[in-house]
Amino acid sequence: MDTTALDAATRRYRRAEAALDRERAALTAEVVALLQSTDERGAQAEIARRTGWSREQIRQIMQRAGTVAPAAE
Repeated sequence: MDTTALDAATRRYRRAEAALDRERAALTAEVVALLQSTDERGAQAEIARRTGWSREQIRQIMQRAGTVAPAAE
């Protein structure tokens, strides 16, 4: 059984997963930084709209970052 193509596809998939993890971490850091820097009404909703993440997911991100998210709007 020749698994050359399977092995190559697996390597590409693993690299893509690692890249996705890095970009998710970068996006998360941007969300945290933005919410820490503003008290603008609607900021959380705007971030949710732009990222596709729910406001609950954003609140969880802020909790993990040790930051209190702005009150629900």
